[in-house]
Amino acid sequence: MELDRIDRRILRLLRNNARMPNKDLAERAQIAPSTALERVRKLHEAKVILGYHAEVAPLAIGIGLQAMVAIRMTRHSRDSLEAFQAHLRQLPEVLAFYHVAGKDDFLVHVGVRDTRHLRDFELAAFTQREEVAHIETHLIFEFRRNPELPIYAGGEAD
Repeated sequence: MELDRIDRRILRLLRNNARMPNKDLAERAQIAPSTALERVRKLHEAKVILGYHAEVAPLAIGIGLQAMVAIRMTRHSRDSLEAFQAHLRQLPEVLAFYHVAGKDDFLVHVGVRDTRHLRDFELAAFTQREEVAHIETHLIFEFRRNPELPIYAGGEAD
């Protein structure tokens, strides 16, 4: 799907407030409400919009500590990488993971109760795995999701 200026504006508005009523979305995008509804439907159909989620305060649900765990694999076969990714998807402490290039193979964002939980989690989830050669943990003191969405498709950024 080719994104035009209006599509990019709609995406930015929804990124900042996915619960924005269609009437407000249309007004802020400077289009008719029926046009806004149709554009959002097309963005869904084209899989440009993948879904919506609620941003939850970590402390409110017992996550007192977050960390980024850098993981180096012992081998880089497709089977071992896919098995490790499947393992990560099963772990409720894993908030996100990234398969990356460089000296590390994965960056795993984890959310846990406290330092003891982090230690126990890493021992059980990572050091017991034969495909894991090395882990390095970086505590996260502050985390901020950028509400602005750089959109490069469809021409110049607005």
